[in-house]
Amino acid sequence: MPESTPKTLDRDIVMHVATTCLCLHTQRAARALARLFDTALRPHGLNNGQFSLLMALNRPDPPSIGTLAQFLAMDRTSLTAALKPLERRGLVRVMADQADRRSRLVQITADGVARLDEALSTWRATHAALDSALGGDLPTRLRADLRQVPTSIAAVTHKGS
Repeated sequence: MPESTPKTLDRDIVMHVATTCLCLHTQRAARALARLFDTALRPHGLNNGQFSLLMALNRPDPPSIGTLAQFLAMDRTSLTAALKPLERRGLVRVMADQADRRSRLVQITADGVARLDEALSTWRATHAALDSALGGDLPTRLRADLRQVPTSIAAVTHKGS
């Protein structure tokens, strides 16, 4: 015997959530952006997350995994998993911190810098096309507004504690 259809929430409630949920709209935008940049960066053997990770490592002193995770707003486990394919391909190197053997540092390699440099023109062109499609000052305002979100979330999180 087939299961009966469960009772659903009122359509007005569903529509309210669908039109007002910041999380939903941010997730949808993030997925669309990820697809755009994944497609653009694919010829360089990178996806958008790998490009961002390599860019975050393009610095003179290698950061710890904890520092890098915090910068990228990732948990350490997810970051470690994201580093593994880059390490296997020789684009990054994970090593013990000589000052604190319990900590690991992550360094971009010469091959990683070369790959990043190769992909940069594609990233720039894709970004320019996206900024143009968004039009006017929307890209600048959007970036400024998005930079405020983590601070606002922290305020809400601490207020509820």
